[in-house]
Amino acid sequence: MEMSTPYTLFFGFEKEPFTSDIAVDEILETDQLTGAKNRFDYSLGLGAIYLITGEIGSGKSTAIRYLVSSLHPSEYKRIYVTATSGSILELYRLIMAELGMQPAGISRAVMTDRIKREVLEQIHGKKRHVVLIIDEASLLRLEVFVELHTLCQFEMDSKPYLPIVMAGQSHLVDHLRYPGCLPLASRIVAKSHFIGSQKNQMQAYLQHHLSIAGINRMLFEDDAVTAIHQGSGGIFRRANHLARGALVAAAMEQHKTVNAEHVRLAASEIL
Repeated sequence: MEMSTPYTLFFGFEKEPFTSDIAVDEILETDQLTGAKNRFDYSLGLGAIYLITGEIGSGKSTAIRYLVSSLHPSEYKRIYVTATSGSILELYRLIMAELGMQPAGISRAVMTDRIKREVLEQIHGKKRHVVLIIDEASLLRLEVFVELHTLCQFEMDSKPYLPIVMAGQSHLVDHLRYPGCLPLASRIVAKSHFIGSQKNQMQAYLQHHLSIAGINRMLFEDDAVTAIHQGSGGIFRRANHLARGALVAAAMEQHKTVNAEHVRLAASEIL
């Protein structure tokens, strides 16, 4: 399928539709997202750990953006890191960089102490709460989970100063059930598992993204909505690719609406 057709002009879009970089206030508030917000607020209030799991593209990172947007910078220091498969030292260096600290040395004890001192400075000195967000946490090694809980221990483990949000694929839960990880897992007080949407939710999602791109009419015929829902498994990231590709195919044929055949053509272009 050739993709030179300016489909945005053909349909009259004001901006590129079905992208991942939409503003936080344009994120569709689904039931899953509302449930995540309630669990996030609960965990934050307790200074505990909140877990978000789901398939690739199910909306975990979007959920994190939505959740932390409610935390005003004057009241919260947000430490956001994307996990790697490296050692605990690498994770500490990422955290220190987010705190504006210069990583130095290779001592776990020293790095842990410096991070905790900075957390205390944020809380007592700058009067700001601190929350650590670890995206792609399922990439972390087991030995990282074994040690990570030590960052949460303040005043003989009596002060919950560092709540944590961890997001990752479904096997993140399996990692945390490993016996050595139980000290960290025992701090989890809430968890959300993001699953694929139902067809009616997919239709609302497609209409929502058309609207924020400047189109107030439904461009997808019912069979196209069904094809996108089935082809994506209800996963929004894949649905974005299918919807955008189907719009390109429809524009090439000068069709004012998108049908299932256009979705099939789009599906042939992606993995």
